[in-house]
Amino acid sequence: MEYAFFEDKIVPVEEAKISIKTNSFHYGTAVFEGIRAYWNEEEEQLYILFAKEHYQRLLNNCRAMFMELKYSAEDLVDITKEILRKSEVREDVYIRPIAYFKDLALTPKLVGFTPTVAIYIYKFGRYLDTSKGIRVKVSSWRRNDDNSIPSRWKVAGAYVNSALAKTEALLSGYDEAIMLNQNGFVAEGSGENIFILRGRKLITPSYSEHILEGITRSAVIKLAKNELMLEVEERPVARSELYIADEIFLTGTAAEITPVIEVDNRKINGGEVGPITKELQELYFKAVSGRMERYKVWLTPVYEK
Repeated sequence: MEYAFFEDKIVPVEEAKISIKTNSFHYGTAVFEGIRAYWNEEEEQLYILFAKEHYQRLLNNCRAMFMELKYSAEDLVDITKEILRKSEVREDVYIRPIAYFKDLALTPKLVGFTPTVAIYIYKFGRYLDTSKGIRVKVSSWRRNDDNSIPSRWKVAGAYVNSALAKTEALLSGYDEAIMLNQNGFVAEGSGENIFILRGRKLITPSYSEHILEGITRSAVIKLAKNELMLEVEERPVARSELYIADEIFLTGTAAEITPVIEVDNRKINGGEVGPITKELQELYFKAVSGRMERYKVWLTPVYEK
């Protein structure tokens, strides 16, 4: 049986239901996270990746949205471990925590309401094709401006912006969208950060470019510097740089490291996954599954040994 955390207790997931009158359902004011856990068959252990970091970001975003939860990041990690143990998960899995105003009221505001948090498990495997790579389209939809709905916060309503861009790409025959910011520079994908490689230099938009402060993004930068000795530059990236890049890939908890093999009908690396992207993928998947001892600090084991 699968379990969820709902209204301050662990219950069968079928019982975790909100009312259609729930305030955040109507106004998109929920704050959420995406967390992965990886099963290590040899150790018979399930590892949650960046558990505390994700919950700390959730709490930071909640505070920005006037949601003061009564749980610490450590509390939420412990609750998540209990859900996974109780659900007897022994495979790779995605975890979705979501904080929202549970009040049954119709008014768009962020004060005077009661926040709560729910956590459940979602099994969906690979989000994008991490083996063969994907085709992307530069979207006509611009990324949210920080003075509109900050993209650095994972707020539910902001993802209408992502849904419009992703849908446009899919209907045009592509797999994913790349979004520009209001200044016309590359921001990110609909739900992923982006990196381009030029020679031995890895380039990615800085946080000032109206992007999510990606946890996977930070991990990949560490792997690139520490393991492959790549130079990493964080700066504005012009759209035209995408077309002449040696390699491109997207990163995210869901996307992991996803190679981009084509942008706007222009093939990248001859339409094949690039060698540096492959190396980073191999390192990343070893690290997140507990097969690189020096990166086990990223992981939280679920089952007691």
